[in-house]
Amino acid sequence: MAEDTLRTRLIEALEEKSADHGIEIVDVQITGASKLPVLDIRIDHADEGLPAITLDEIAAQSSWIGACINEIDPFPGAYTLEVSSPGMARPLRKARDFERFAGSAVVLQTSGFSGRRKYTGTLMGIEGTTVSIACDGASFTFDLSEIKNCTIKPVYDFSGTSGARG
Repeated sequence: MAEDTLRTRLIEALEEKSADHGIEIVDVQITGASKLPVLDIRIDHADEGLPAITLDEIAAQSSWIGACINEIDPFPGAYTLEVSSPGMARPLRKARDFERFAGSAVVLQTSGFSGRRKYTGTLMGIEGTTVSIACDGASFTFDLSEIKNCTIKPVYDFSGTSGARG
């Protein structure tokens, strides 16, 4: 099964069950060697008003996530399952993410095959399926289908205060 197809299948299966657990599936990544793949599932609270998900909450969610993955049986041999928070470099995947994090610094990579593919700037938001980003003194727009990867660009504040939610 192609990696993108498998990733999509895993996201769909997890999202079907995540609402019952009050969890949002932020992202699914498949990395590592083909003989021992690593499946990285990033989760957060479905309720955006709650504080960042804790390690204890992640541990409590890991069992149903593992059971859901095992139902799919995505790999012929062993694999490593990692369940974690989105972290400071939170991936943006769904239209709601681009709306919710408008105004944030982001790194956006397109799936285009010619010209520029990476943009670092301020996420302006989304209208329909069109994402806008201000970058290098200009505004750029992309359809969601053209975005290969987009993450929040962490802002490190060494003054002792932090506004990031991870």
